[in-house]
This record gives sequence, structure tokens and C-alpha cells, in this order.
Amino acid sequence: MSETNNPQFDFSIKLHDASSVKKVFAVVSGKGGVGKSLVTSLLAVTMQRLGYKTAILDADITGPSIPKIFGLNEKAQVDELGLYPVKSKTGIDIMSINLLLENVDVPVVWRGPIIAGTVKQFWSDVIWDDIDYMFVDLPPGTGDVPLTVFQSLPVDGIIVVTSPQELVSLIVSKAVKMAEMMNIPIVGLVENYSYFQAPDTKKKYQIFGESHIDEIAEKFNLNVLAKLPIDPDLAKLCDLGSIEAFKGEWVEELAELLEKIEVKEE
Repeated sequence: MSETNNPQFDFSIKLHDASSVKKVFAVVSGKGGVGKSLVTSLLAVTMQRLGYKTAILDADITGPSIPKIFGLNEKAQVDELGLYPVKSKTGIDIMSINLLLENVDVPVVWRGPIIAGTVKQFWSDVIWDDIDYMFVDLPPGTGDVPLTVFQSLPVDGIIVVTSPQELVSLIVSKAVKMAEMMNIPIVGLVENYSYFQAPDTKKKYQIFGESHIDEIAEKFNLNVLAKLPIDPDLAKLCDLGSIEAFKGEWVEELAELLEKIEVKEE
């Protein structure tokens, strides 16, 4: 039996004594460039709009994009008690490696164990004040960081982000198997770049080909939680750091589902 699913190995780490986090959801993808950070941001903004105290733990240490999407330029503060997340315009608590680096243009060239250790510190050393929903933006794949998060943090569920042009069946299969190994439920699938809707005719075009997400979801007994369009306005908001101004109801059904998931017992 491997250490990933052997109960005698306990890799869980303790939350900061001054922190409180009720629900934790990890956002994953099989490969980069499918809009995982966008989905993470949309979920956080939507839950915040619904009146919940929301946070994002940016676990993509070598490719952090959350601060850019939210237009954050200030640095995280630290004192003798711990590290404090930076608040977005609407009050979302965010921690990312780019909020700690002096120069965000310098690449993070670290080995796996150091990166994994940094992610752990984002959980144990940061003071997360009365958070209802935390979304963990993971790097793509099934490497060190996803494994560290699934083993060390009390993840309540996994949200898998895909796109029509990738090998969806293979990607979802890997996600399902890893979730089973970690004993963490998959909340469902989100398809990004699903279609483009012409602004004049409102007709939908599948730019990246026909979607098979519904068949894949049925094969693995999963729910399709949202289908996000190719939206130039959404891309512009990300570039401007103004994602909190987005208009749309693409993830509201998913938000309602997250509300119904019960808090894990300690």
C-alpha cells in the first residue's frame, strides 16, 4: 500500500491558531492554459457576492496569476503573530507567492520540496480570519503541489476544469483516480472555452470543436457544473485586474451546490 492512501501516514498540517476556515475546495486541471485560475476567481467573487467571507490560496507557486487577475500590487504584511493575506477590492482574502516577492517578474526557480513547503506555510502561517469558503488554485497535473494539498489540507471537494480541445477523458480519469486515492470527492466538471456567442445574433459557435463533456461526465458519474464561453470582455477584465466587476451567471449553479456541501467533521 502506498503512503498516499495508507492511514498510518498522516501528513495533515495544523491551521494557524488565529485562523478559521470552514470549507476548502481545490480547483484542478490536467494541463495548463484551460482557465483554472479564472474559474477559481469567478467562484470566489460569486461566493463573496452571496455574502460569504471568501479566500483564495494560490498554490501555483511557479505560475501565479491570481494577484494579476484581481489587480493586487501591494505586498502581504507579516508580524510576530503570522502572515496576513492581502484583501481584494471586495474583501476577498488572497495569498500568493507574488504578494511576497520583491520583483514579480523574477521566476520562482525552486525544487519541488521547497515549493510544497511554501504551500503548507500558506495554510499554517497565514492568518485566515473567519473564512467561509477557501478556493485553492492548484498548478496543473498530479505533481508535488496537488499531492501536498490533498494530503495536508482538509479539502472538502475537487473541481476539475477542462476545455473542449484537450483529451478530456484521459484528464478526467486521472483526476478521478487521484481523488479516490486521496479519499476526496469530486464536486464536478467545469468546461472553459466551451463556445463563443456572437454578440449580434446570439448564435453559439464551438470554436474548439464539438464538446464531449456531457458523455465524459456520465462515464465517470460526475456532474457538469458550468460551461464557460469564450468572452473577450472577461479576458479584458482579467488583464485589467478587475475580475470582481464581471457580469454573468455561469458559476451560480456551482455556487449553490457548494452551499449544500456540509463542513467536514474534525
